[in-house]
Amino acid sequence: MAIAQDITPFNANLGDTLYKAGQMDWLETDPGQAWMKILWTGAETGTWAVLLKWAKGYVAPQHKHLAASHTYILKGKLQVRDGVLNAGDYIYEPNGVLHGATTALEDTEYLFICMGAVLFYDDNGFTNYLSWEELERMRATQTAVTARKTRAA
Repeated sequence: MAIAQDITPFNANLGDTLYKAGQMDWLETDPGQAWMKILWTGAETGTWAVLLKWAKGYVAPQHKHLAASHTYILKGKLQVRDGVLNAGDYIYEPNGVLHGATTALEDTEYLFICMGAVLFYDDNGFTNYLSWEELERMRATQTAVTARKTRAA
């Protein structure tokens, strides 16, 4: 005897989120050196996904992961701590891991998925942090600038 099952969604507002990354503009985060495409932010969990593009020689400051993250190198090469990540490499970084500076040894693009905030620091203390909220602020600013340019054209 089969058990009756109701597979209708409890939340009718649930749905896939699709961002056509190839059609998105790069958001410049460090003039001439670093860019990102904000793929997704999840306010309910604090998780976020971005594509990052760094020019050869770009150095990201030392930081601490306040949540786990996943990185997949699409192209290029990154110096991370005492190792080098090449195109096709994947790295899982656990909650609490500390990084010294991370350097792009070549023009590099990579997918970064983070389960929470990243805290940047220097010898004097905290300098910055990045989380889904800051990414949404950046996205809103980029959208407003694009809209102004479109209206002006």
